[in-house]
Amino acid sequence: MLLPLLTVGFIGGLAKAAVFSYAQSVSGGNHSAFQWGPCDSSIVTDPSISCSFFEVPLDYHDRSAGTGRIAVAKVNATAGRFGTLFVNPGGPGESGLAALDGFGSMVSSLTGGHYDVVSWDPRGVGPLTVPGDIQCFSSVEKYNAFWNGTIELTGIEMTGNFTNPEDIKALLSQAPTMQKKYEELGKRCLEQPSGKYLKYVGTAATVRDMVAMADALDGPNAPINYAGISYGTILGAWFINMFPERVGRVALDGVINPTFLAKEETTTIWPKLLADADKVYDAFVTGCALSGPDGCAIATEGQTPTDVDADIQELIQRAHDAARKNSSIPVTSTDIRLELFGAMYFPVRWAPLANESYPEAVAAVDAESGSNGIKTRAGRRGFLKRRANQSPTYNGPAITCADSVDHRGTTMADVFKGIISSSRTGSHLFTSLWPNMFQYCPFWPVRAVERYQGPFNKKLENKVLVISNTYDPITPVSGARALVELLGDDSTLVLQDGFGHTSIGSPSQCINEIAFAYFVNGTLPEDNDTLCQVDTDYEPFAGVDTEMILATLPS
Repeated sequence: MLLPLLTVGFIGGLAKAAVFSYAQSVSGGNHSAFQWGPCDSSIVTDPSISCSFFEVPLDYHDRSAGTGRIAVAKVNATAGRFGTLFVNPGGPGESGLAALDGFGSMVSSLTGGHYDVVSWDPRGVGPLTVPGDIQCFSSVEKYNAFWNGTIELTGIEMTGNFTNPEDIKALLSQAPTMQKKYEELGKRCLEQPSGKYLKYVGTAATVRDMVAMADALDGPNAPINYAGISYGTILGAWFINMFPERVGRVALDGVINPTFLAKEETTTIWPKLLADADKVYDAFVTGCALSGPDGCAIATEGQTPTDVDADIQELIQRAHDAARKNSSIPVTSTDIRLELFGAMYFPVRWAPLANESYPEAVAAVDAESGSNGIKTRAGRRGFLKRRANQSPTYNGPAITCADSVDHRGTTMADVFKGIISSSRTGSHLFTSLWPNMFQYCPFWPVRAVERYQGPFNKKLENKVLVISNTYDPITPVSGARALVELLGDDSTLVLQDGFGHTSIGSPSQCINEIAFAYFVNGTLPEDNDTLCQVDTDYEPFAGVDTEMILATLPS
């Protein structure tokens, strides 16, 4: 998941700035390739957004493969038009149309209204693009029956850093079954109507789709402007290296090291993406302790962050023990860790997790274990079982695995052993979350007809802006530093000293001003030493801002 929110300001005091050359207006292109009109109201509700389809070849190197169509949405420029700004909200598998509906006007404001802001549902995403959603089951009943009795529905039960022999034995005993299931899943995916498109779904094709759209909208030689977050930074890194001569103004936020997909199996990438996840969790319990029981229902008066963590770990342990006795209980340790992980993406979710979801979990685990448990002040709605209410799509795995390296003979036992090992050396809390899209690829049946595997250090037409939080739960700052090292003088790194997934996880006027100056004036900080602060009026917990958490966070 990897999307949402922004605000704007104007650059006032960047003492050191570099300016790159860029045309201030763009015209040309084959605009007849787009027929703009009202959007599908089930996806886009903002009436100021217009939509169109755009025809593309399924395979840019083999036109005989046929054609597809891309569902595209646009927010029109409101000031002197500089061209088109393409936006990808991440995923992979996120709908660009839905994302633009949510934040299109904010992106337009952040860039001075000078761009037509365009996003799209890439191949393998949504009901309108062809190829669209990747379906592997024709009904939710078939999905649930297929996965019944497996960790696909229950998750992996573990506590601590995965050293309990019973937990290890229980997981490894499922390896033969899960390997057969994942291999059978691939066959089922191929048999569905979307199966014939699997080899045409992938990031390289999406890059070419974006370039083709830019050719039609702005002209074949016009610079291409792009903003991508999370997975969108993979799309961005591939774009700037596949078409370095077309790079206009490009901002990448929440960066995944682009060399990972080119060199490693996705199962070994997943733990690396979690390098800072437990540190973000540390920030969460620190903020909770600082706020105390008035702002965080997990805490009691006078508790330290260590005390708050101990209460959470005790709840996870009790849920784990209850699940070991009865696997059909409504709330498992996996459910709690999954809820925690989702909240780590955006600090705005921390207080609702602590004051609403957590007390619900406590009440449910109390009922499971027959204990009066921890006293809480909030009501409860109850956690839901992970059994699906509708058949999930496999958009994320299809795109991720299409881009992945070739099969290397990895078995499910290898995958499970890697999870156990990485739970000890990396993120104790989140490495074992299951299922996730990175674990499908050793068993996924196809790879894309085109994959870009480097180099990632091409000489670019213009400098790109690279942004990262100092503590990001899924795209650690090391990814941004790696990309900047590869690009050298063709990039500028800006850090936001805060928590969450991408800089948009917390508001920062500093970040907004830098982005505004870049997209409007073409200016960037001179070096890679800019450290932006989160706005002090933003409080993840009542009375607690990011600066207070950073000052208290254990080193």
